[in-house]
Amino acid sequence: MEISEIKAVYFVGIGGIGMSAVARYFLRKGVCVGGYDRTPSDLTRKLQEEGAMIHYEEDVEQIPAPCREKEACLVVYTPAIPDEHAELVYFRARGFEIEKRAQVLGRLTRSHKGLCVAGTHGKTTTSSMAAHILHQSHVDCNAFLGGITKNYGTNYILSDTSDYVVIEADEFDRSFHWLAPYASVITATDPDHLDIYGTKQAYLESFTKYTSLIRPDGFLILHEGLEMRPDVCEGVTVYTYSRAHGDFHAENLRIGNGEICFDLVSPLGNISDVQLGVPVGVNIENGIAAMALAQIAGATADEIRSAMASFRGVDRRFDFKLKCDKAVFLTDYAHHPAEIRQSVVSIRELYGDRKIAAIFQPHLYTRTRDFFKEFAESLSLLDEVILTDIYPAREAPIPGVTSRLIYDRLAPEVKKCLCRKEEVPEMVRRSDADVFILLGAGDIDAYVPQIMEVLKAR
Repeated sequence: MEISEIKAVYFVGIGGIGMSAVARYFLRKGVCVGGYDRTPSDLTRKLQEEGAMIHYEEDVEQIPAPCREKEACLVVYTPAIPDEHAELVYFRARGFEIEKRAQVLGRLTRSHKGLCVAGTHGKTTTSSMAAHILHQSHVDCNAFLGGITKNYGTNYILSDTSDYVVIEADEFDRSFHWLAPYASVITATDPDHLDIYGTKQAYLESFTKYTSLIRPDGFLILHEGLEMRPDVCEGVTVYTYSRAHGDFHAENLRIGNGEICFDLVSPLGNISDVQLGVPVGVNIENGIAAMALAQIAGATADEIRSAMASFRGVDRRFDFKLKCDKAVFLTDYAHHPAEIRQSVVSIRELYGDRKIAAIFQPHLYTRTRDFFKEFAESLSLLDEVILTDIYPAREAPIPGVTSRLIYDRLAPEVKKCLCRKEEVPEMVRRSDADVFILLGAGDIDAYVPQIMEVLKAR
């Protein structure tokens, strides 16, 4: 089916951050949207308010009638859903057109100019920045993001006029291989998802394959120093970027009084006095990459400068919850050792003279098994670590793989404790740190209100 022929879309796993954005796209197009998810969430409740028909039991009988018509219904599923899921089995047995979310996004990159952001980390903030810049400019855009932007309270932007679509290109399950980008940033290629890829080399080769999918008239913007080797089509323009070097970089950097300003050096035209709306060190590079995409799409220097200053960030990405003299508290989605290291370096840049503690919930047994030493090295840059049990997500336990693998390898000078997630607020109350960062991609953020109460009581 062409997108214009689709009358209904059914999402198996509709509650995911990426899936819900695609669901919103079809809702805004007036298409009937139904879906299943295992548990209710703020995202699913908002989708229901917007007209989606969602249920939470694996039950074929609850599939809405319009979604049972094979000739008019597209079925979209997330790779996290097992093959034996009853509803997937139902649709497959009846010959429905079934696609992964990434395939649907691939359709959009072929009908629009796709501005895609790939990489082990930094892609949510970078793509959200790029989308914000373009949406505030004369260019505008559609956008499918991996986080809830604070400027819009959503992970999705729709334009009826723009030919550009900003997409967070996910390497999990090789999903980004369905895309056909017009321009792409690659932020980092630190190995991850080794349960899927098996080896570091296979992971890097997957990014090489991704670069070959960029359109011949397109652009590739690589972070300097990546181990992967691009394999772009003839005609693709390749740029590099980093904080201090590359085709795109920052000069005249000013950090102080809670602000970060710099001048962007760019082959497409320098931009002076860029101010970060979310002034943390990691956002310097994120901002450079986002501005590069915006310049390629045609945003002006004044539009870019204004939008960078007004960007308010993404939920759970260096997300400040409390700032006062006695305590600072923020949350960050970091769940890979390189991401954690980057977060810690950024917070040290802001609060180097204060005692900093992290609350970390490891995400996935396989990731903990593969990187427990690297997790310990990154967390050892802190003064204190409060470590909880592993969040399993889609995985079954692996014998011998627990958070203690990380705990036992933390540097001896680091104050540490290992506890259940329910005990975290009490551990924060006992701590003498005054800057706290909550790290992880699991459900540990459910304890943010309790932690806030503890810190406010100081």
